[in-house]
Amino acid sequence: MSRKRALVTGGSRGIGKSISLMLAKNDYDVIINYRSDEKSAMQTLEEINQKKTNQEINSDVQCHLLKFDISDFAKTQSIIEEEISKNGPLDVLVLNAGIRKDSLFPVMPENDWDSVIDINLKSFYYITKPISRSMFEQRKGKIVVISSTSGQTGMPGQANYCGAKAGIIGAAKGLAVELARRNINVNVVAPGFIETDMTEDLKSQFSELKKQIPIRRIGSGEDVANAVEFLISDKASYIVGEVIAVNGGLLT
Repeated sequence: MSRKRALVTGGSRGIGKSISLMLAKNDYDVIINYRSDEKSAMQTLEEINQKKTNQEINSDVQCHLLKFDISDFAKTQSIIEEEISKNGPLDVLVLNAGIRKDSLFPVMPENDWDSVIDINLKSFYYITKPISRSMFEQRKGKIVVISSTSGQTGMPGQANYCGAKAGIIGAAKGLAVELARRNINVNVVAPGFIETDMTEDLKSQFSELKKQIPIRRIGSGEDVANAVEFLISDKASYIVGEVIAVNGGLLT
């Protein structure tokens, strides 16, 4: 029997790392995409291998790194097509990679607008196009898009980030109804404040932020991974184009 395979973009750190570990624990062969932080990617790979040694993860699980810039259309398509041709189709795609470049809109540099849109939104097309085509042919698959609370409501200083994350919610909903008849589920997870490298600059504000969150804590990568775990399971087979908020009640 062929093994289940999953690709996680931005899978080496933060939320992506938690999702990669969750997939490995669920007996998926995991492809961890990263752009430049090879050290973190290797550490995540080594952690999975150590858990295999400790029998926390099935020893049959295979994991490898795949370096490419998701904002580069030609390279992304070429690398993904080569991966599928060489190693077989993917059962799960988790679109997690993203960046923040916050500033007030009237003084926001054009490059900060463009880079956030390119990596957080345009990459949806770049990555999902070849993978969804493969899933379409095999008549099955799960696609989970990691958006953000910022894609559901306005946040000051984040017009670029809000726009990109709202855009991928719309794109995911449109794709979801296209692919559902082929037994492919597309859904969205929208995290709130999660303790990761991306929110490192907000750490000094965590004590105040907790007061705004009904559950009174900052979320973890595992909180998000748990939602993804449900959406890729058979239990979520009748869920199509939905947005699951993982925000502790910050936005309901």
